[in-house]
Amino acid sequence: MLKKKSNRRIIREKVLQVLYAHSYNRDGIEVTAGELSEEITDASEREFFENLVRKTIQYTGSIDDEIEAKSENWEIDRMARIDRILLRMGICEFKFFPEIPKKVTMNEIIEIAKEYSTAASGKFINGFLDKIYEELEKEGKINKRGRGLIDGSLTKPAKTND
Repeated sequence: MLKKKSNRRIIREKVLQVLYAHSYNRDGIEVTAGELSEEITDASEREFFENLVRKTIQYTGSIDDEIEAKSENWEIDRMARIDRILLRMGICEFKFFPEIPKKVTMNEIIEIAKEYSTAASGKFINGFLDKIYEELEKEGKINKRGRGLIDGSLTKPAKTND
């Protein structure tokens, strides 16, 4: 049985499409993003789409520098194009979307990788994003806030004998 995709998953897939097209043809970003954006009817979802596209493009250079600095024996140009884009999206969400929990970003990006990239991409992206999140957190570059957004911030209440 096929699992229904969440709206945010669909939006992330649209972001991937825009960024993939942008990686080949930087001039067409407005047309590509505009057409896909029109398909999103909810204002907050459209805002998420536009912000993720814009911030991923805006910070591609610095994100790529972080990927290269944290990848061992991997040149960024040797990574599959879709994997690079998904890593950029994930890191962008880690750094610039404080309301999105790490686990949500990780799960979404990994599932998209499994569907759109190579057979090994899910494991590769999982390991890489987990490692880079830990390092960014140590460097003070992660600012997750809000109830349930930081690992362990939601705990089960203690059991009582009532």
